[in-house]
Amino acid sequence: MRLAERLGRPSAQPGQASASFVQDSARDLASITAGLHSRILDKLDLAVVAQLSAEDLRTRLKIIVEQVILAERLAVSDSEREAVVVSVLDELTGHGPIETLLNDPTISDVLVNGYDKVFIERAGKLVKVDVRFRDDRHLIHTIQRMVAKVGRRVDESSPMVDARLPDGSRVNAIIPPLAVDGPSLSIRRFGSKPLEAKDLVRNGAMTEEMVRYLEIAVKAKCSILIAGGTGAGKTTLLNMLSAYIPSDERIISAEDAAELRMLQPHVVRLEARPPNLEGKGEVTIRDLVRNALRMRPDRIVVGEVRGGEVLDMLQAMNTGHDGSLATIHANSAEDAVSRLMTMLGMTGTTFSEETMATLISRAVHVIMHVSRMQDGKRRITAISEIGAQTGTQIQLVPIYAYERTGLSADGTVLGRHVQRNHTTLNSRFRAAGLQHGAPGDQGG
Repeated sequence: MRLAERLGRPSAQPGQASASFVQDSARDLASITAGLHSRILDKLDLAVVAQLSAEDLRTRLKIIVEQVILAERLAVSDSEREAVVVSVLDELTGHGPIETLLNDPTISDVLVNGYDKVFIERAGKLVKVDVRFRDDRHLIHTIQRMVAKVGRRVDESSPMVDARLPDGSRVNAIIPPLAVDGPSLSIRRFGSKPLEAKDLVRNGAMTEEMVRYLEIAVKAKCSILIAGGTGAGKTTLLNMLSAYIPSDERIISAEDAAELRMLQPHVVRLEARPPNLEGKGEVTIRDLVRNALRMRPDRIVVGEVRGGEVLDMLQAMNTGHDGSLATIHANSAEDAVSRLMTMLGMTGTTFSEETMATLISRAVHVIMHVSRMQDGKRRITAISEIGAQTGTQIQLVPIYAYERTGLSADGTVLGRHVQRNHTTLNSRFRAAGLQHGAPGDQGG
């Protein structure tokens, strides 16, 4: 007897759309799995489960699933039995219905807009998938188990949470009453292996000449700011640039959530901490940057500059810690300078605008902008050097830029990377024993 018949639903008639049949089967399997969950869990000793290996737990689950199915007198195929086992196993040791998504290395984001609305990002494109939770309560329970593993909590008294999973994935969740239409969950995943420069060149994000320029700039201790929007690839580029820092230098990183994966032997990673339920115990990025200055760093790497830490970071770059790296949310290299000025003004400093412009122009050497374009691909759209300062205005010298030439029939953005000007940092490069080549256009 088919699942559809057992659940009182009519079987698909010959000639009906196969897509509809597949969707009905998926819903049927989800229904019977949900119905068996509570009975299976009742037969499990959760204290014993916590001590079992994954393989032993799977073996025990298969036995219990068989017992429950026989007791209910259900005609279930071998594939359906396995699906029930996997589902319960995911509930006990994983992240429920989205466990299979989190195990897929091609998926970069998992976005749950409600218990029955799950989207993923793959190759820069958002698509809806046929994965769903049983109800809002099931989704909230999954979120609570997920964040509890890293010592966080989410409930009506604390309905928002931002956390980092053990695998480095960034999790943000918000539940009612703040989420009007039901619980929402966002998971930003990071590959097991960070993308290297050769990967970015192959993907068209930059050219080999740009890579060589950036390598020299990092080794010559130029302070570099990476600008871009959310999900544009700023952290990926920060990881790539950090790989060029010599292994004999001491690096201190400060992040909201520890996402960087630096391979040097002398790295100290610092992570901010939100306030507890009483509003106490918060440690901000600014606190971390200030503390990093007391840790004898050669370089300071800031995951994202967005508040008062901008003043401490720029002062550090001006007082013997040049060669530091940071990211900032901005729509262009020019906008990044404006944001730095705005954030400096919000720190409560008594500096004049001209003094703030001087602080920025002397601290930062290179600003690069990365963008996720409409075809889903990330590309470096500009690399600019800080030029002359006139009053409150800071001139930017464009070195590399991405020039769009059109859009292909399949929606791919067409264009190329070109070099606009000679570098203004050759004297700094030469002082470090390095040399950047002559300019030349590059396809991209």
